Amino acid sequence: MKDLIDKLSSYNIFNYLFPGVVFSLLITKLTSYNFMFDNLFIGAFAYYFIGLTISRIGSVIIEPFLKWLRFVKFAEYKDFVKVSKNDLKLKTLSEANNMYRTIISLFVTVFILLGTQKLAKHWPFFYENQGFLALIFLLILFVFSYRKQTNYITHRINSSK
Repeated sequence: MKDLIDKLSSYNIFNYLFPGVVFSLLITKLTSYNFMFDNLFIGAFAYYFIGLTISRIGSVIIEPFLKWLRFVKFAEYKDFVKVSKNDLKLKTLSEANNMYRTIISLFVTVFILLGTQKLAKHWPFFYENQGFLALIFLLILFVFSYRKQTNYITHRINSSK
């Protein structure tokens, strides 16, 4: 287990593992759901996946929404690639920026889960189908994440030409 943790980058810790653990703690304390694991090995993978999912919600939903509101504005990607070759601090700043987006997503997700738990009490459809609805949401989320990552790779290749 220690070897596995040693191989995690700071990006993976602060954008996936940390939000997954915080989310699990908050949900366990604030709802009737229990997202805490007694088995540390299984828990580490579960928290990582939960954090990864929260990060993807931030990337695929929160970020475009904040761009649409014009709350944030990004530089052109080709400029980012060009500047990152000379400005070594840009990677660190971008990593911190992604962490803040993930934390925003963490709190939005907690509020949504609190709301869906209240809906489930009044609408049996949500209660009876919450697992199925969660799987559909995760499938759609990761399909869009795959598309975004593919576009990111394509932009990076095109910017390096």
